Amino acid sequence: MQMNRREFLAASVAGAAILQQDMTAFAAPEENIQVVIDASKSGGPVDPMIFGGYMEPATTQVWAEMLTDRKFANPITSAVAAVPTNSFFRRFLGEPFKPVGPEGTVEMDTVRPFVGKHSPHVRLDGSEPRGIQQSKLRLGGGKSYEGRIYLAGDSGAKVVVRLVWGPGASDSQSITIPSLSHEYQKFPLKFTPAADTEDARLEILGTGSGTFHIGAASLMPVDNAQGFHAGMIRLYKEAGFKMFKWPGGNFVSAYDWRDGIGDRDRRPPRLQPMWSDRVESNDVGLHDFVALCRLVGAEPDLAINSGFGSAREAAEEVEYCNGSVDTRMGKMRAENGHPEPLNVRYWTIGNEMYGPWQYGHMSLDQYWVKHNYIVEAMKKLDPSIKVTVSGASICEKSVGGAEKKNNFFPSIWEPPITETLPYEFGSVYDWDGWLLEKCADNIDFLSEHTYAYPDLAFDAEKQLFVDVHDPLQFRTRRLANRIGEAFEAWDKYVGKMPWLKEKNIKFIFDEWGNRLRSASGNGGGGFMQQSGMLMPLSYALCLHEMFRHSDMIAASCATGGLRLLTDHTGEAVGFAAEGVVMKLMQTHYVNALPIAVDGDSPQQLMPGTPFVDRGTKPTGSPTYPLDVLAAFSSDRKKFLLSVVNPTEEHHMLTPKISGVKLRSQGKLYQIAPPSASSTNEVGKEPAVKIVETAQDGFPETVQVPPVSVSLYEFDIA
Repeated sequence: MQMNRREFLAASVAGAAILQQDMTAFAAPEENIQVVIDASKSGGPVDPMIFGGYMEPATTQVWAEMLTDRKFANPITSAVAAVPTNSFFRRFLGEPFKPVGPEGTVEMDTVRPFVGKHSPHVRLDGSEPRGIQQSKLRLGGGKSYEGRIYLAGDSGAKVVVRLVWGPGASDSQSITIPSLSHEYQKFPLKFTPAADTEDARLEILGTGSGTFHIGAASLMPVDNAQGFHAGMIRLYKEAGFKMFKWPGGNFVSAYDWRDGIGDRDRRPPRLQPMWSDRVESNDVGLHDFVALCRLVGAEPDLAINSGFGSAREAAEEVEYCNGSVDTRMGKMRAENGHPEPLNVRYWTIGNEMYGPWQYGHMSLDQYWVKHNYIVEAMKKLDPSIKVTVSGASICEKSVGGAEKKNNFFPSIWEPPITETLPYEFGSVYDWDGWLLEKCADNIDFLSEHTYAYPDLAFDAEKQLFVDVHDPLQFRTRRLANRIGEAFEAWDKYVGKMPWLKEKNIKFIFDEWGNRLRSASGNGGGGFMQQSGMLMPLSYALCLHEMFRHSDMIAASCATGGLRLLTDHTGEAVGFAAEGVVMKLMQTHYVNALPIAVDGDSPQQLMPGTPFVDRGTKPTGSPTYPLDVLAAFSSDRKKFLLSVVNPTEEHHMLTPKISGVKLRSQGKLYQIAPPSASSTNEVGKEPAVKIVETAQDGFPETVQVPPVSVSLYEFDIA
């Protein structure tokens, strides 16, 4: 019997009665945790797109380009480079190009730029090499790199492009450029360094007379996959990502999608105001993103600019992607080398438009009108598309208010929060409440950004996040609690608007993760910091909670889910610890049918405030401190049982399974690292890995190691 979310969760609670009736037969040592699994009651399938990732800005860490600011959005100066910011978005950040030669040798020509607003113009003076160079490039010895450079200049200019990887005379390779003309020409580059280095240098130097211009330069590993990092593509495929959202994130609210089409070298570079004026090369545009999705086997989810953007721009993007060559934008797509429609099905309208930090932010009473304008224009051109509203439940809005009260993200442009948190349902702060009331006919999916603070709890009396010193099982569950409270909020919305039951609106948790910091600000709020098993166990508990609500979740994007291990040459070499968890869950739970689970050890209510950082009731299975999820495979031929132990102690679990008969032979897939501080590091044997062992019969007592994720798989008889 398949049940909806409410029926499924209710059935899980009902399992306690089975325990009460049969406790004698179910006798177990006192320290054993008892779990009842009723296989006659299952929920809806786990959507493959729950295993997704989001990317921002447009050109992200997956792109294989090695040169920083390769189209010269910034002037070339000898000034000391600023410390790179937002390194999450790139594998590594090299230094910008620097001038070589006396002061005034390199000027930025705004009269005849190759692309963007200006291009470097180099003045020559005989035999003295002059030009530009970029350092801090990472290279692998024996690995080939290819690229191109656009140059124009006087016939007396003699230009050499050289890659230097060491101090010796033989530690470099040079390419002499043929005679230049006053029109820009493209020249191929190819180098094979003889040694590894993290401080290679690319020089573009000229001698002779006259001047020369540099239009753009590019350098990538030869083994790139359509411009993307081959190692990353391989690992993303292995991890099984089924959906990528792009381009953002806050980035999208000031992004013009037309900047990312056409000749890649002629796409204008831009400075990103929302990310400290970091250079966006626009090397990855719409076609490139779709190509990435095809390489990995993921569904593209295109984010629409509903900040500075308009309904007309959104509609044109839909027509460009999905229209026939007979349409105006479809014809443009064909002219750019893609006559066949891209058939993009999923579209997200804006990003965090509820926040005053968002470019193009407007009050809620205006934004719901804009959302409807945009979606109606888009669906007029392609009624088959599915759209996600830039939503925020009362919980997400209240967390944002709490962050502001604690001044986690300082801004003089955002007004102080004077209201008592949580905000009230139906108030002017209830973003989802108003959007659902005013826009339900133009909503297929409801976006929710879900970040948790493992080491903080919101104190309702103090109206502040405060430091808590909780055990690991509480720290790891805070993220799952954010998922649970979102569904409690949904139930309240349905209670106020019963007609929502007929709309089949589902959630897309298109950003989720942990932020590590103290209440005073130490830690910076990052979700990429080393945290041992905190992140992987949080991911496992969060995914379990999503699976329990499988009929209400269409997709999700783990914010740190795309993180991989890269070596000193920039090569992707393995999974971060949380990626191992994603891989394990994806491999077994795609389209799986969750089964009702109950137990004799209810989860404990944690510190925090309902509808801010937790719900009114605990999340997870009643098997505290363990979390248990059972499911059928999509074809109902396999039985799955996963157990997350977010403690540093060994536990035992006694299962009682009814409604299904299992074959005697099965397998256990287990992540059980040596300690809670274990992590995966480049150059070392992974401490966090999946170990597969054969099982002779389903264990009467499941031994659950500390800080572990265990997944049993048995064929059904």
